[in-house]
Amino acid sequence: MFRMSWSRVLILFAIVFIASQIIGSFFFYGLAVKRGPKEFLQNNADLEVSDEAMEQFLNGDWIDWVNAQDFEQLTMTSRDGLKLSGYYLPAATPTDKVVILTHGYLGHAKQMGLFGQYYNKDLGYNIFMPNARGHGKSEGNYYGFGWPDRLDLIDWTNLLVDKLGDETKVIYHGLSMGAATVLMASGEEELPIQVQAIIADSPYQSVYQLFSYQMRRMFYLPAFPLLDSTSALTKIRAGYSFKEANALHAVQKTKVPILYIHGESDTFVPTEMTRHLVHATASDADLLLVPGANHGEAFVLAKDEYKKRIEVFFKRFIK
Repeated sequence: MFRMSWSRVLILFAIVFIASQIIGSFFFYGLAVKRGPKEFLQNNADLEVSDEAMEQFLNGDWIDWVNAQDFEQLTMTSRDGLKLSGYYLPAATPTDKVVILTHGYLGHAKQMGLFGQYYNKDLGYNIFMPNARGHGKSEGNYYGFGWPDRLDLIDWTNLLVDKLGDETKVIYHGLSMGAATVLMASGEEELPIQVQAIIADSPYQSVYQLFSYQMRRMFYLPAFPLLDSTSALTKIRAGYSFKEANALHAVQKTKVPILYIHGESDTFVPTEMTRHLVHATASDADLLLVPGANHGEAFVLAKDEYKKRIEVFFKRFIK
């Protein structure tokens, strides 16, 4: 009878293990990071929204407002050679304030018109809505989850300051991945001095922590070692690792005041992540939690309170 030695068993086990990690890494890279449709998010219970929120997202008057605007399309080449695009709309009355609105994962620029209508029509701000790399009309074959996007955001800011003048006052307002983007940018030494306030709605602490949570919740898998091998593949293919894409580390260095907003019923990006971010923030930080709101629903479910907190925050920090 043929008997395999323990050394051969161990070698075979190692080969199978390494092969499974490689195959799994490519699978999860394609699932989450590579540009393209993400069927695994369809019918995801964590992304279910209330009827009220769905009505606002699909049929709100902000959609007609966006369609009626004569946006100026701006383009920019990223530091790694991607052509990025975005939409600029001046205020009806000249102002020195501009808000940059950054969208979420799988979204696109004009979806931030949900907030843009408020800023442009009610507050009288210039607005700019960029497409993140890999989204909308921007080039890119992967999703950056905020990390490469943070430098794109800084470059967009400099472009707008050049366009509008050095005295321009810049506000960042991001949603979900866009919120992580503005937080990651906030800790950069090269952040333009014109950035005076940040609104972060439903952010995550780091990409690694987000994916770790999602792997347990959706696939019942531990993070290690598959998430680490997928992170290594992402470093090779997209230029960043999941652990370095860390908003928590960034806000520990920021000097810009931040208003955090999160739905208390968010199960896609746990509310606890925002609590940790608030606690770690080195600058002035405030927090609005919206009872009953799932991921990204806070504005449509508590619009009056949302606006009130923004306006109080701006009175404190926008001079």
